Amino acid sequence: MKTLKDLAKKNLTGKVCLLRVDFNVESTKDALRLEASLPTMKWLLAKGARLVILSHRGRPQGIDSKLSLKVFAPFLQKNLSAGGGSSFGGKEKVLFLNKIPSKLSGGKVYLMENLRFWPEEERDDAKFARKIASLGDFYVNDAFAVCHRKNSSVTQLPKLLPSYAGLLLEKEIKTLSTAMSNPKKPLLLIFGGSKVADKLPVIKNLLSKADKVLIGSSVLNGPDPLPESEKLVKPIDWMKKDNLALDIGPLTAEAYVKEIKKAKTIIWNGPVGKFEDKRYIIGSRILAKAVAASKAFSIVGGGETTQLILSLGLRNKIGFLSTGGGAMLEFLAGEELPGIKVLER
Repeated sequence: MKTLKDLAKKNLTGKVCLLRVDFNVESTKDALRLEASLPTMKWLLAKGARLVILSHRGRPQGIDSKLSLKVFAPFLQKNLSAGGGSSFGGKEKVLFLNKIPSKLSGGKVYLMENLRFWPEEERDDAKFARKIASLGDFYVNDAFAVCHRKNSSVTQLPKLLPSYAGLLLEKEIKTLSTAMSNPKKPLLLIFGGSKVADKLPVIKNLLSKADKVLIGSSVLNGPDPLPESEKLVKPIDWMKKDNLALDIGPLTAEAYVKEIKKAKTIIWNGPVGKFEDKRYIIGSRILAKAVAASKAFSIVGGGETTQLILSLGLRNKIGFLSTGGGAMLEFLAGEELPGIKVLER
């Protein structure tokens, strides 16, 4: 797989990069994913390249103004103009494209409208990809969070242009690969969320390497899909409403914190309670603070879990915040991600 290092000695002045990022967030306040690709953007601009920024947002049924990417143009304008040697600033503007033009004008940075406003995007349509590819000279994928999806901008565009992994994508792959293949021991996994069954392939793939696997409260609300293992630790008490376990209880939180303190590597995906209801965030908050205080190398992924970390001001206390939710789980499960596979051609 080629990375930006392979572009370092090439003359990119005036060349157009089609840059796939992940701006699939509700607002500019959800800064993690928005900020994550800024280093790649600034690197490319500093090399003299022009950018066409591509992303999807939400699950629109046709054109939906509430899911437009136009709201992110001021964010890009502010952050790409703020020094860092990006060669973008002054009177230059981020230009918004609400349709796919036949050619570009003289701007340096373009932001294209939500790709899912075109149904061809999710159909992995090759003709749609060719239309976008005609605008660029090369392609960079910096959107790890969508690499598990067979979408036109993820799996078709790289076949049409010289293609590279961006700085964020490269870091995600290296960090998660190391955690899978050569973690410092003890390795502790924490899996929550509303559907523990979705985490089952990851648990099975890493169970032989893990020393302990801590499970959130939702495992108590249905048939237990988990394999039999002394390494798996389930809640011993919980917060309950309408016969549903909605958070781990204080005894479980205490036991889980003890395991966190022993660990040298921690991978956490999914809150251990019903995160969206503040009454059931206590267990997740206790664990977040314990992980942040731990000396272990920690990887935290999944939108709700990273949101918790950010809301508690613990971002700088975590080893690595992954931008991937489903992509992180599939990668850790040892599955081949189509968006990464196509870059390895």
